[in-house]
Amino acid sequence: MAKPAYKRILLKLSGEALMGEDAYGINRATISNIVGQVKEIVDLGVEVGIVIGGGNIFRGVAPAADGMDRAQADYMGMLATVMNALALQDAMRHIGIEARVQSALGIEFVEPYVRAKALRALEKGRVVIFGAGTGNPFFTTDTAAALRGAEIDAEIVLKATKVDGVYTADPKKDPTATLYETVTFDEAIAKNLKVMDATAFTLCRDQKLPIAVFNIFKVGALKRVVMGENEGTRVVI
Repeated sequence: MAKPAYKRILLKLSGEALMGEDAYGINRATISNIVGQVKEIVDLGVEVGIVIGGGNIFRGVAPAADGMDRAQADYMGMLATVMNALALQDAMRHIGIEARVQSALGIEFVEPYVRAKALRALEKGRVVIFGAGTGNPFFTTDTAAALRGAEIDAEIVLKATKVDGVYTADPKKDPTATLYETVTFDEAIAKNLKVMDATAFTLCRDQKLPIAVFNIFKVGALKRVVMGENEGTRVVI
């Protein structure tokens, strides 16, 4: 049986990914599908850290935050990510995955983020879900994914999206757009490809932490990426 290409990964999930076809909140069928895919790779022995966004509930840069103090709005967004983290943990519990939630903000009923504890949990085969972003306003959850990925010594950051990877142009607007199988960090910068926000992207580049962008709604895509198969787009040094 083929072995996974990666021993430890950091999976970045957007809050919007949990909505499914809904306009807001958490779609139970969608979250069940996502955690089912996570179970596939956990069963292969892959150690999984997850950073979850909060855009299905609230985002500091969303129209709903218009007129609000940016830092205050970002803190609200961080709380939304903790709600999503708890929902993921609960869905995982139902299918036999042991998961820990760690928050960058002090919340009494959630374990605080401590790197050493996160590493121990990963080594024991537990999924660690990181909530509250970086714990600081003005930083995206993409940046939190890059930061936690570097901290836990992940071999790759997997960015789960609704599209198949990184294209030469927006495939919704340009029918001639083609998918990159592999692109370097420098090429992505030169061509202004929107992989992650600039802070997150630069952190991954500086830490020599590759990124894979793939469609989480494509059946078996997460497993194929982890197995090193031709799926999505890989951003490499």
